[in-house]
Amino acid sequence: MEKTIPYTIYAEATPNPTTMKFVANRVLLEDGLAEYTSMDEAKGSPLALKLFGFPFITGVFIQGNFITLMKSDMVSWQDVVMELREFVRDYLNSGGLVVTELDSNSIRTDSELATTTVHAEASSELEEKIIAILDNEVGPAVAQDGGNITFKGYENGVVNVVLRGACSGCPSSTVTLKNGIETLLKNRLPGEVTEVVAING
Repeated sequence: MEKTIPYTIYAEATPNPTTMKFVANRVLLEDGLAEYTSMDEAKGSPLALKLFGFPFITGVFIQGNFITLMKSDMVSWQDVVMELREFVRDYLNSGGLVVTELDSNSIRTDSELATTTVHAEASSELEEKIIAILDNEVGPAVAQDGGNITFKGYENGVVNVVLRGACSGCPSSTVTLKNGIETLLKNRLPGEVTEVVAING
């Protein structure tokens, strides 16, 4: 009989002081991503529901092998990070389910997008190039910080993106967006991109 590797979890600070990334040694969510900002939204995620049981948790973001938690100012991370890490580890090792259904609300895309689609569909070769740059060069770095960036649209030189997880509401996300992502796209696609805007940030 094949022995299942137990989950281990480690916590990692993110550039956003209100979020902490909890990384597992196994994949938690195969496809897409899930983001919840309240217990009402979290009905499709037994794990998120349990996490909202902590009075200081204000948001749960799940993607790949990590969970990014947002907290209120009522506690400091150093007071709760160990408890949360152990809670998530024990929950997963006892066979607790992470996400049972991905609905359009938790997936945080507009209803015209399929629930597992993260990017808006490219309508031109230029948009395909933008998505490729976001996927290959921007996405991995953003995921490392406990967040996610998706392409929303392109019009008249302006690239619209959606920031999620640790990136959403992060004080340094504007700097990342302007100095990092915008500069990268301007350099790669000269004359085509003039600005990058986070439509939720």
